[in-house]
Amino acid sequence: MAKKELPVERCEELLSALKTRFEDNMHRHPDLKWTNIQTKLNANPEKLWSLNEMERTGGEPDVVGYDEETDVYNFYDCSAESPSGRRSVCFDPEALESRKKNKPAHSAVGMAAEMGIELLDEEQYRSLQQLENFDKKTSSWIQTPQPIRELGGGLFCDFRYATVFVYHNGVESYYAARGFRGVLNV
Repeated sequence: MAKKELPVERCEELLSALKTRFEDNMHRHPDLKWTNIQTKLNANPEKLWSLNEMERTGGEPDVVGYDEETDVYNFYDCSAESPSGRRSVCFDPEALESRKKNKPAHSAVGMAAEMGIELLDEEQYRSLQQLENFDKKTSSWIQTPQPIRELGGGLFCDFRYATVFVYHNGVESYYAARGFRGVLNV
């Protein structure tokens, strides 16, 4: 597979946008410093490529955590609603393949893999909602336990009535108001 790197000019634009978002949303990462994060990003151009894909599809990625033990920063999609460029997707490639009519353009799991990110799991989704409220009008597919997936189900979340709800749907389903949120560890 070819190395995924951005042109220098796009790297600079992306880093500027990420820095501005970081500084405008310090409540998401009060104890972190942008210079440390930028150093880490500059050393990992393939991660910058993935962050650009998150940005390009409307995810508005931002740092929401840091693991001191492993020296890893966690970027989550922080757009107010499920990223607009990742909606109307079924759950995974197998679900996409199984649809005979009215296939969506892509699947959440397949698209995330192409972007070099993973879907948030339920714990990550709930922790994101502790920072501020997301998905008040949309919903987002999340990682689904294998036993549920084997039975044809997929999980998704949203925020309604001051509560995070976890629901299920058939993996082949797709809706204009459902996409997915991703995580990238750098």
